Amino acid sequence: MALTANPSFCNLGKSVLITSAKYMNSIVLTALVIALPLAVSSADIDISKLPSASDQKNLTFAKDIQPLFERSCFKCHGAEKQKGKLRLDSLEAALKGGENGPNIEKGNSAKSSIVISVARLIDDEAMPPEGKGKPFSKEEVGTLRAWIDQGAK
Repeated sequence: MALTANPSFCNLGKSVLITSAKYMNSIVLTALVIALPLAVSSADIDISKLPSASDQKNLTFAKDIQPLFERSCFKCHGAEKQKGKLRLDSLEAALKGGENGPNIEKGNSAKSSIVISVARLIDDEAMPPEGKGKPFSKEEVGTLRAWIDQGAK
């Protein structure tokens, strides 16, 4: 008995393969469109332009960092309003981060997105935005960096 291929079954198989290939191509293209800007913006950050971490020791959120956040960040990231689901009015909330995840990497201020933002290294991501709060001075960025490098306590 000879086996013969069913032409309609073969055509169906071709259609499924072509449709699957097109679907996979669109998934890959979508992933690239989403990931490419993130990779480019990360590569564009020159951390050598960050102010140095302060020499201050025993920094705490309540004593040293919360007053800076209150002055510059609470208008958009406090108890009443949380843009990007980011809240900076308590240590727990600040460490939790916002809709993009944690923005403080304990022990590594140079990789903490909050430092990049308040140091204003990327114009589009500079915090606070123009007219929304007083920008951090270089010394204040250094204090924030030291606090994070010391473990963000």
